[in-house]
Amino acid sequence: MGHLVTWFSACFLAIGGFLFGYDSGIITSTISQETFVRYFSSPSPSTEGGIVSAFQGGAILGTIINMFTGDRWGRKWAITVGSFISCTGCALQAGSINIPMLIIGRFIAGVAVGILTSVIPMFAAELSLPKHRGILSGLLQWMLSWGFLVAQWLGYGCSFSTSAFQWRFPLAFQCLPGIVLLVGIRFLSESPRWLLEKDRFDEARAILQRLHGDGTPEGDQFVELEFREIQDVIAADRAATTIRWSSILTKPTWRKRLLLGCGVQAFSALSGINVINYFGPQIYKSLGISNQVSLMIIGISGALSIVYCTIGLYILDRIGRIKPLIVSAIGQALALVVNAALSQHYNPDSTNQLRAMIAMNFVFYLFFAPLGIISWVYPAEIFPVEIRNQGNSITTFTNWTINLIFAQFSPSALKNIGFKYFYVFFVFNTVAALIYFLFYPETKGKTLEQMDEMFGDQMVEHILETDGVRNLSSEKNKAASVSHVETKV
Repeated sequence: MGHLVTWFSACFLAIGGFLFGYDSGIITSTISQETFVRYFSSPSPSTEGGIVSAFQGGAILGTIINMFTGDRWGRKWAITVGSFISCTGCALQAGSINIPMLIIGRFIAGVAVGILTSVIPMFAAELSLPKHRGILSGLLQWMLSWGFLVAQWLGYGCSFSTSAFQWRFPLAFQCLPGIVLLVGIRFLSESPRWLLEKDRFDEARAILQRLHGDGTPEGDQFVELEFREIQDVIAADRAATTIRWSSILTKPTWRKRLLLGCGVQAFSALSGINVINYFGPQIYKSLGISNQVSLMIIGISGALSIVYCTIGLYILDRIGRIKPLIVSAIGQALALVVNAALSQHYNPDSTNQLRAMIAMNFVFYLFFAPLGIISWVYPAEIFPVEIRNQGNSITTFTNWTINLIFAQFSPSALKNIGFKYFYVFFVFNTVAALIYFLFYPETKGKTLEQMDEMFGDQMVEHILETDGVRNLSSEKNKAASVSHVETKV
């Protein structure tokens, strides 16, 4: 029963991923719809860039808000606030009567998504057992793909309308996942690791029992050992480090974790994925493809992305994080450079060449899937609980900041140089593959507390083995160490 509660909790949290995917994806069709263009008097490329980038700007503010408030009030509070803000911003968008109102609505919705993306992967990781953590944290990206899919096909379906419904209804639909999150989050358990960090021991033990207990004596013993491992690591960190807000930058091992987390988030944004997602219709228009057909192509690629993400989730806790990251970066680089090279010799009369260029975008989505998943999973699992909220917020801030920069000038770049713009992202992906290979340690199968051992911070012996099985043989040897730490604290 406990494991079912854990899976249900992670699946529910992933609705935030659907919200993120839908909010991001719906703008692709919205700014290309004929009634939208007429209503707002043919927005310029810079105005379109402002509409798109307002979302990223809001998300940056959302990560900053969570950075300073998330640890004070807890994971459930952050999701409650994010859901409420989302509903407000999405309602404003649907009722927009001018561009400034639309941009403000996009900005407010972005604040919500910034908060939610800072919290949800971390929350899911803190609820999960090591053997399932990759899947449960990665459900955010899987549901993000579903959100994109619904946005793409809803935009395509509404494109047949000739009234304002063509763009207002898809924007109004954004409110639905926010309402579901807002109502349902009260029924979820708080993170047991956050409760332990706040010295709320009885609540944490009860929630761990609910999440990981199976009603057997062995299961109860496992929960007790897990509880003690988390408690001991927190006590040891407190005894060894005076934790301040700046500790994540001044402590070398924590700074290393921050750089790795920011790196994988940065390379996700620098892969080129959001340029293709946000400005797909404009890209296909440059190839002579009509808006409705381009929306249909994007919808098909969105459906395939779910298949790709499902495969990615399946291999994540079997193969690990780093090998898929390397393959992902190399595959993306090759797909982009092929498309850029084909564009330099583009022949409008060659249908085979047109098909090849579209196919390369599909190949790109295939290789992006592992990076998309791991960019959320990896930062959520490498930080100790004392700075996990702060670290995850900063890494997410990195992603959104880079997205904001590229969202602002990508329309102009695509208009002026077309597919040659993809050479930029080819370089970023090539560099990423090299950095993953040289600097990123594998985290598969380790508990969140055992990450200390990987980064040289281990101060107490861990009760649980890497695969989550009880290590009863070390229990007696650990007793002296635990009592020493408790006395010191």
